Amino acid sequence: MKTIGKLAKEVNLSVETIRFYEREGLIKQPQKPRNGYRLYDDSIAKQLRFIGKAKALGFTLKEVASLMAMDSDCAKVESLGLKKLNIIQNKIADLQRLEKVIKEMTNSCRTNDDQSHCPIIDSLK
Repeated sequence: MKTIGKLAKEVNLSVETIRFYEREGLIKQPQKPRNGYRLYDDSIAKQLRFIGKAKALGFTLKEVASLMAMDSDCAKVESLGLKKLNIIQNKIADLQRLEKVIKEMTNSCRTNDDQSHCPIIDSLK
């Protein structure tokens, strides 16, 4: 059992972030004893690590809450994972299209012989 400050250091989060997760219902806040500080057990640290890893994979807090509620229902987790994968693939495709356009635009600058105008600026007008 540890205080929120020690827990925060252990899981590399701020106290404010842990409090936010409590308010959002991602983790439960332990009861506060009459005299003293709330004490957090290892299960809370485990949940916070889970949240951090899921967020690092791009899951939103709402999706993280869904994952936590699904626990071991692999079919539901797979479905959520496939939805997230589709979103990521669409973002990658959008970024690749944007990359192509920006490359073409910057190449037009490189080959521009008329210094009185910029092809990129002209295309944005």
